[in-house]
Parts: sequence; C-alpha cells; structure tokens
Amino acid sequence: MKIRLLIYGGMVIGWFVGWGLVVAAWAAFQKNTLQPTQPIEYPHYIHVQKVGLQCTYCHQYAEKSIHAGIPQAKFCMQCHESIATDKPEIIKLTNYYKSGQPVPWVRVYTEPDWVYFSHKAHVLRGLKCQECHGPVEFFTTCQQVPSLSMGWCLECHNQRGAPRECNVCHK
Repeated sequence: MKIRLLIYGGMVIGWFVGWGLVVAAWAAFQKNTLQPTQPIEYPHYIHVQKVGLQCTYCHQYAEKSIHAGIPQAKFCMQCHESIATDKPEIIKLTNYYKSGQPVPWVRVYTEPDWVYFSHKAHVLRGLKCQECHGPVEFFTTCQQVPSLSMGWCLECHNQRGAPRECNVCHK
C-alpha cells in the first residue's frame, strides 16, 4: 500500500515538475522572441524624450507605406558623425557605416504571411505608435509589448468601429 502511494505520489510530482519545465522553457522562448538581442542598443527614450524626435522622423515610411521602415546607418550618421561619437554603441554604428554593411537588426514584430498590415492605414487614421508598440519612448531595447494576436486586433477594431471583414487583414 505504501509503495503504491509512493509510486503514485512520485508520478504526480513528476507530472507537475515536467509541466513546470515546459512552462519555464516557453517563458524563456517568449522572452527571446519578444525582446531579441540587437546588434546595437538603440535607446528610444534618449531620442524621443531627451532629443524630442517623433517616431516618423526615423521611421519615415510609416505614413507612406505598409512598412514603417528602419533607417540605414547612413541616416543615423547624419547626427552621430559628431554626436556621442565616443559611446560604444555609436562606435558599433560607425563601424557598420564605414564597412558599408547594413546593421543586422533583429525583427521584433512579424505577422504571418497571410496577414496584411499597413502602417500607413493605421497612422493616417490617427493611431499613435504606442497603441500597438507600447511605450517605446521609455525603451532601451525594442520589445513586443501587446500580443498582436487576431483577438487583440479585433478588439481594437471593435472599439474604433473599424472594418472587421476577413479580407481587410487577410489577403
């Protein structure tokens, strides 16, 4: 009787430990995909709060295209050729610029191939970048804050009276 109890107790404990490991692995995976390590730390908070740049200053295509765009090193060097040139991250940027290689930024936001998302459509309707990207103006490293799941998007469309037909987002 005691042996059976020990066996069953061990199985139950093993089951919980196993699931605990699965959950921990999933959390670690989510952390890595939602806030990937970038080749250069880009402190949004300095550029937005201290310098006063608007999102569309660097992400120039947000009002014109489906993609917001990430500036090339050449664009950043317009300022950083003479500003903060001794900082380690700016030295990395300068090295990419001088080598002619693009900065290999790691995408933070991706949609499945069957989803159509237009930055232009959302920005021109008055959405602030923070509504989808979170409080970027406080970030030292870009990270995905909202889930951007279909349910999350539909909730926003419902609140704003935006179209909900499938072919609006699924092309």
